[in-house]
Amino acid sequence: QVQLVESGGGLVQPGGSLRLSCAASGSISIIYSMAWYRQGPGKQRELVAISASGQNAVYADSVKGRFTISRDNAKNTVYLQMNSLKPEDTAVYYCNTDVSAYLNPIITRRDTYWGQGTQVTVSS
Repeated sequence: QVQLVESGGGLVQPGGSLRLSCAASGSISIIYSMAWYRQGPGKQRELVAISASGQNAVYADSVKGRFTISRDNAKNTVYLQMNSLKPEDTAVYYCNTDVSAYLNPIITRRDTYWGQGTQVTVSS
């Protein structure tokens, strides 16, 4: 019932910047949180940043001070501004949302949804 569409990945040189976007659509009732995860080559998927409604954003230690997560609630969209990128930031970045969606006009169900992933490559 909910779709996530990501955009903004690509190739960037070390020290450069990228901005990822993720738009949620569908029969959304309440968005509890939106987050970005990443999975580097040969690594497990890890949390990068999460924005929960009514709470301060939380960041992985490795990206603090360099990445900023923000939301446009009117558009059900989450952004990840990535500055001072390093080669170790190379990964597939996934958008994630914890949301209640309508099964019908009366009943909602809470689930977690994932985007398809967008590749970020930091290399000279």
